[in-house]
Amino acid sequence: MTNELSFNMTQAKIHGLSVQVGELFADLYRAPGGSLAGADSLEALEAYKSLRRLLPREYDWASDSPHIGHTAAHKATQGLS
Repeated sequence: MTNELSFNMTQAKIHGLSVQVGELFADLYRAPGGSLAGADSLEALEAYKSLRRLLPREYDWASDSPHIGHTAAHKATQGLS
């Protein structure tokens, strides 16, 4: 069975926050002086990763499956959302 955000409001909120933090990371990374060596962008990236880890995997039976909502969250980190 696949996990879906529509059934759990807490997970939906966590996903929404991770997308927002992913967007923040993308903005900080692209800002002047915001390369990966920049402390602010690294902190945002760590916050993003921590939020994503709170979400269940897409498939309960596969430990290597991505966390639910992974496509939208990844696009946010790339500035594509």
